[in-house]
Amino acid sequence: MTDYNQVFENNRRWVASKTATEADFFEKMVDSQSPKYLYIGCSDSRVPTNEIMGLEAGEVFVHRNIANLVCNTDLNVMSVINYAVVHLEVKHIVVCGHYNCGGVKAAMQPQDLGILNPWLRNIRDVYRLHMDELNSITNEHERYNRLVELNVQEQCINIVKTAAVQKMYTNRGYPTVHGWVYDLKNGLLKDLQIDFEGVLHEIQRIYDLTGQGLMKNDPE
Repeated sequence: MTDYNQVFENNRRWVASKTATEADFFEKMVDSQSPKYLYIGCSDSRVPTNEIMGLEAGEVFVHRNIANLVCNTDLNVMSVINYAVVHLEVKHIVVCGHYNCGGVKAAMQPQDLGILNPWLRNIRDVYRLHMDELNSITNEHERYNRLVELNVQEQCINIVKTAAVQKMYTNRGYPTVHGWVYDLKNGLLKDLQIDFEGVLHEIQRIYDLTGQGLMKNDPE
């Protein structure tokens, strides 16, 4: 592990490397930010957000928590989404989970985990929604990884339910929502190919918050 004081030496070297190729790098950072992406990911230390996307500082607005959850009662993530969509006008919102996620694995355990219980309940709810599919997977590790994917999918749906995303997409044509999974074993990202427009159309039967009368209560 890196010694605490070494972190500051690393910081100085990083500053020197940036200014060596772009003298006004930090001056430009001070003025404003205009990222195209909002990234909502897991807090896991093995997933370096900017690096896996190949993007620099200022290009990604980031929110991270255990198991990359988007809970409507979590004012932290709701504020991040609102600010990113309404004020920064991001074009893409990415929910990125990762295989071998400790939070997802903990939610699969039939035990009392104390203060983690209410947080992990959101993942257990994902399991409940997809119980038939998950229980049909006999290999425990494969079932675990599939739950990681389904958790990402459900968090994408939670984002689409928000008023800010619905209104801005209706008015501007963006942002769109994407679901990814990062593989710790090889460093590759997997796009789950979330059908954003299809999800939006379907959930607006109940969750239409645009104020434009798009809600449909009758099945087509």
